[in-house]
Amino acid sequence: MIDAFAPAQLGPVTLRNRTIKSATFEGSSPGGLVSQRLVDYHLAVAEGGVGMTTVAYLAVSPEGRTHSDQIHWRPEALSGLRHLTDAIHETGAAIAAQIGHAGPVANGKSNGVPSIGPSRRPNALSMRMDRRATRADIDRIVLDHANAARMAADVGFDSVEVHFAHNYLVSAFLSPKLNRRHDEFGGSLANRAAFPRRILEAVRAAVGDRIAVTAKLNMSDGYRGGLEITESLPLAKMFEADGHLDALELTGGSSLMNPMYFFRGEAPVADMVEKMPMPAPTRWGLKMVGKAFFHEYPWTPMYFRDQALQFRQELSLPLILLGGINDRASVDTAMADGFNFVAMGRALLRDPDLVSRMQVDPAAKSRCIHCNKCMASIYQGTQCHLDTQHVYGPMIPVGGDV
Repeated sequence: MIDAFAPAQLGPVTLRNRTIKSATFEGSSPGGLVSQRLVDYHLAVAEGGVGMTTVAYLAVSPEGRTHSDQIHWRPEALSGLRHLTDAIHETGAAIAAQIGHAGPVANGKSNGVPSIGPSRRPNALSMRMDRRATRADIDRIVLDHANAARMAADVGFDSVEVHFAHNYLVSAFLSPKLNRRHDEFGGSLANRAAFPRRILEAVRAAVGDRIAVTAKLNMSDGYRGGLEITESLPLAKMFEADGHLDALELTGGSSLMNPMYFFRGEAPVADMVEKMPMPAPTRWGLKMVGKAFFHEYPWTPMYFRDQALQFRQELSLPLILLGGINDRASVDTAMADGFNFVAMGRALLRDPDLVSRMQVDPAAKSRCIHCNKCMASIYQGTQCHLDTQHVYGPMIPVGGDV
């Protein structure tokens, strides 16, 4: 069996082990800049033993942010990002940048730029309409991904993870329900896949073998009419054949249609109503129908494993398994299944040192109770409400000249 805690190769990068801190928005970038809190947040898991930590979410375009206080790739952000990568490298860990475009998950009112999607539709975050992406938008956003990847390599990131999941822009293009286009980007899977394939080609051309390139892909959107494994698996085969990826991270669910599908556990609707920024009508609607919209799924260990095994059986591309990886037993099972890496999110939020403990204790496990109240904190500084041990730095921008 593969040793999860031995050095491993991810494309051109050698990681000290096969564990990855997954991309979960940190809420620590006021003004769209790196803060000391963001640095400390990632230092905690890097010092805690992960092979690589992933910074989320770094938008490739101004209108691609989910909220105005979110980093997007521009010259003003680069010095802080260099400060962050340097700090992580001093621990011996690698660091990845999750890049992408939020599309219909973006808050156009907060950003001051209209949100876009594959088709025109109401946007509950801004109480406005998403604009239908034009061919010029698609060409520009492909180029924006390439430029973002190039900047990520320039400021010291070891990898970029291209966000094709959770009905962010590319994932929305892949969804038969959300993509109602009748041009070369709508209809058949081949047409809907054209956008992400162009992005991966452009990203690889931009960085070559300087850094690793991975993508995060939904296996299932988790709602009727969305992307299902009958199409996501053939799509993954297209990506493999194109040859631009060093690994594929498998996930599921939709921030628009079914967010609890990828979280599992309790739906903290009351906490979100209280703490998350949203227009008054949206807040009122969440109070009224939040429990129906946030359909709860029981949390179980390795909850994406059964779907992901279908990909493992048919792909030779390295795969990253996430979802319910919160103890040493799950890590060992993933390795025995043939997965190349494991990714963890909430498990590391309460226990940043979990990977170090796993290496010495076969019974090590996270203390996360899957209450998901951390979801409500993502715009004030993501945190576990039960964690009183880890205190991170202030929301003050950091970094000097690149």
